[in-house]
Amino acid sequence: MKLCRFQPLEFSASNVSRAAHQTRPQPRAGIINENIIAEIHGELWGERGLTGQTWPLDRVKLLTPSVPTKIVCVGRNYLDHAKELNSEIPKQPLIFMKPPSSVIAPEEPIVMPRISQRVDYEGELAMIIGRRCHQLRDSDDVRPYILGYTCLNDVTARDLQKLDVQFTRAKGFDTFCPFGPLLATQIDPAGVSVETFVNGVRRQSGHTSQLIFPLDVIIRFIAQVMTLEPGDVIATGTPAGVSPVAPGDVIEVSVGGIGTLRNPVVADEA
Repeated sequence: MKLCRFQPLEFSASNVSRAAHQTRPQPRAGIINENIIAEIHGELWGERGLTGQTWPLDRVKLLTPSVPTKIVCVGRNYLDHAKELNSEIPKQPLIFMKPPSSVIAPEEPIVMPRISQRVDYEGELAMIIGRRCHQLRDSDDVRPYILGYTCLNDVTARDLQKLDVQFTRAKGFDTFCPFGPLLATQIDPAGVSVETFVNGVRRQSGHTSQLIFPLDVIIRFIAQVMTLEPGDVIATGTPAGVSPVAPGDVIEVSVGGIGTLRNPVVADEA
C-alpha cells in the first residue's frame, strides 16, 4: 500500500463546496492506487476510513508523508560512505537530529546557505513511526511501530560539518530535510536500492542490505534514548557517492519500491 499527504491544486464545483473555494485547502491524506488518490479521514497512522472523494495524482501537490516532531538520522551506516569520509566505522549507531524546521516537501527548493561553500546531497531510506514507542527491548518486534518507508535527502553543509566536528549546524539549515513523496507500507526495507541522481546523472548507488546497523537495531537503539511519536522520521544512512551541488541543480533520491524524491537547488537570495 502507498499512502500520501497532499493538497489539491484546484477546486471545481463538482468536488467541493462553495465555502471551500474561499479558503486555502488543508492538507489531506490518502491511498494511492495507480494515478488516483482515494482520500481518507484523519492521519495516516490512525484508523483509515475512505471519505468517498478521489483526486487525480497529477492534480495535487504531494506533501511530506508526515509532520514529524523530530527527525533522527544515523551517520556512517554504510561502510563505503564511512571510508569516503575517512571516518572510523561506528561500533554502535551514530545518531544525530535534524530540526523540524529543516523539512520541505517534494519539488520544493533546497536553499544554499551563504555561509557554506560546500553543500552535499545524501540520499537515504527513511522510516516513519506509526505508534508511540519507548524503551524497546531486544526481544521486541519493531514492525508494529513502523508505519512505512519513504525517501529522504539528508542535505549537509560538509565544510561546516568538518569545522564544527558535531553535526547540528551542518545538518540543520532550513530546507535541508526533504522527504517523500509517498509512504510505502509493504516493502522489504532490507532489500531495496538507494540511488541519487543530480541533473539526471547517477551519483549514488547503494542497497540496504549493505547497512552496518539494520533497521530493527536502529529503532531499538533510538527508542532507548527518546520517545518516538507517530509521524517521527528515522533516516537510516547514506551510501557512498556524496558530492557537492550548486544552484540550478536538481537532486533526485530514488528508493526501490517507493519512488523518487525530487528537489531543485537555489541560491539564498534573502
